[in-house]
Amino acid sequence: MPSFVLTAHAEAPVEEVWKLLHDPGRFPEWWSGVETVRPDGRDHFTLWPDGYPDFPMAQQLRTDRADGRVTISCLVSDLEFQWRLSEAGEATDIEVQVHLPDQEAHRLPRQRELLTESISRLAALAVLGAATP
Repeated sequence: MPSFVLTAHAEAPVEEVWKLLHDPGRFPEWWSGVETVRPDGRDHFTLWPDGYPDFPMAQQLRTDRADGRVTISCLVSDLEFQWRLSEAGEATDIEVQVHLPDQEAHRLPRQRELLTESISRLAALAVLGAATP
């Protein structure tokens, strides 16, 4: 199964990063390649990728706050994004593990590019959120 891991550091408390990861409605603000999101219940949402207005993709979101983990699974293409947050003093270390099924291996370079942009945007947006009273 093709996969990769990326890390980032946010000069913001874990709670600020958690708020962004736990709310699919905020994904278009920081997740590169995500155009629109529609919540479909507590643990499910539909995502439309940039440039594909007629291609809704059902997603599942699972959280484990005690472990600082948010897992997002695409129910269409079986991609899985495991986000993990760790306190680093008053800041946050962010890690994302991305797993693609073998039949989606050709998407690995593009997913790595999108997630590299996304993890940086997530960290920056969390810092802005922490600075806003």
